[in-house]
Order: sequence, then C-alpha cells, then structure tokens
Amino acid sequence: MPIITLTSDFGLKDHYVGTVKGSIYSELPDAQIVDISHQIPPCDILQGAYIFSNAWPHFPKGSIHIVAVNAVSTVEHPHVGVFLNGHYFIGNDNGLFSLIFPGQPELIVEINIRQDSNFLTFPTRDVFVKAACHIARGGTLEVLGKRKASLTERSRLHQPPGELSIRGNIIYIDSVGNLVTDITHAIFKDTGKGRNFTIEIAGYNIEKIVSKYSDVADGEMLAFFNSSGYLEIAQNKGSAVKALKKTMNESIRIEFHTDAGR
Repeated sequence: MPIITLTSDFGLKDHYVGTVKGSIYSELPDAQIVDISHQIPPCDILQGAYIFSNAWPHFPKGSIHIVAVNAVSTVEHPHVGVFLNGHYFIGNDNGLFSLIFPGQPELIVEINIRQDSNFLTFPTRDVFVKAACHIARGGTLEVLGKRKASLTERSRLHQPPGELSIRGNIIYIDSVGNLVTDITHAIFKDTGKGRNFTIEIAGYNIEKIVSKYSDVADGEMLAFFNSSGYLEIAQNKGSAVKALKKTMNESIRIEFHTDAGR
C-alpha cells in the first residue's frame, strides 16, 4: 500500500485532520498516512510550498501527496492531480505546485469527481481523499478527469530581480527564529554574477555568505543558503526574528556593487 501524505492549513484544534484520516481509513484500512504539516497559515501558498517542497522528495516513489492549502476550487484554480518523478500530487491549482516542481510535470489532470454531499466547503475530504484512494488502489489519474496542459504559475519573488539588486520577502520563520526568504541560490548567482554585495534587512547589513554558524562570532547575524537552496538569515547562538524584529512577508534587499570579485 503506497504512502499517503497530508499537508494542510487546517491547524490542529478542529476535527478536520481527523476527518480526512478517518475517510482514508474507511476506504483503505491498511493505508499508511504521514502528516507533513497542518500548521501552515490559512491560504499561505508560499509558506505551504516551502514546507512541502522540503519534504516530498524524501518519500519513496509511488507516494501520494494530498496538499490542502487554500483547497476550495474556483473556475480559475480547479482541483488537479499531478504525476512527476514517480509521485502523485492532489490539490488545488492555485500556484503552489508551480513553486515546488523542478520541471514540467509528466501528467496534469483536472479532477472531476462527483461529490456525495451538496456542501462544497470540504474538498479535501470529498474530492482529494477519493482521488488519493483511487490511485492507491492502482487506478490511474486519467480516469479522474481531463488532461490539463499546464499549471497556474506563481513567482517566488514579488518583484523580478533587477540588474543590481534583488528584493525578496520572508516566507518562513523556523522554530529557532531563523528567517527563510524567497531568494534562491540560483537567482542570487544569476543576478550577482560574482559581484560583491550587501544584504539589507532591518537596518542591518551582511556582506558575505557563510556555510556554517561558527563562521561568525557568537551573537552575530549571518546569511547562508539552506539545504533547500533558499537564502536564510540567522543569528549565531541567538534568534534572528527576535534580534531583527522581523515578521512574515517583510522585505529583504540584496544590493550588488559594480566592483568585480568577492
């Protein structure tokens, strides 16, 4: 029986996560369910993409991933099933999937499943669970709806990089207070072209990228690219979020200098 992962913005206070799991077990008593996260802020596509993209590649091929972040469909953003690199993904085509995939999926299907209820506010239970269980039993994506040529695109950066600068945003704050931005190593490298730079955040300037915390003194701020390739701001033996008093979606700027080299 393939693994079914769950990622959502449901939180843990209410009955929603339990209802989804119960619905899966009712159809597949031997199901293997793994929670990735249910603490994504409501409808936060960027944070949902960041958390999910760090987890799914570590699951075995054949895994089925239900991603319920802003899950209610619209005409512009229908429910979809996606196949890529041996994995199945079920969710809303609201831009989240375009942020997590390394390339064009092998198959995209716009899901058309008849609901048993007239209430349309819980598609994770009424649509996503049915689709996931169908695949887990050996069914194919194609029978769930019609093929779709592409996914809704969502940019990681609110503002495209300029010739001499990148403006990004904080998309995630981890449990130790590190600030994860939406600036990737690829964007930094392509824009910087080896030039010296200054990272500007909350009136604090950082002028080098380090590989580990101990590269700076205790209490000093540092910048590094994390294991997922995103620029992260931290404080050695401290909390960057407390030191800089920054919150989600606040801006960060990298200014590249015209002098060559590093």
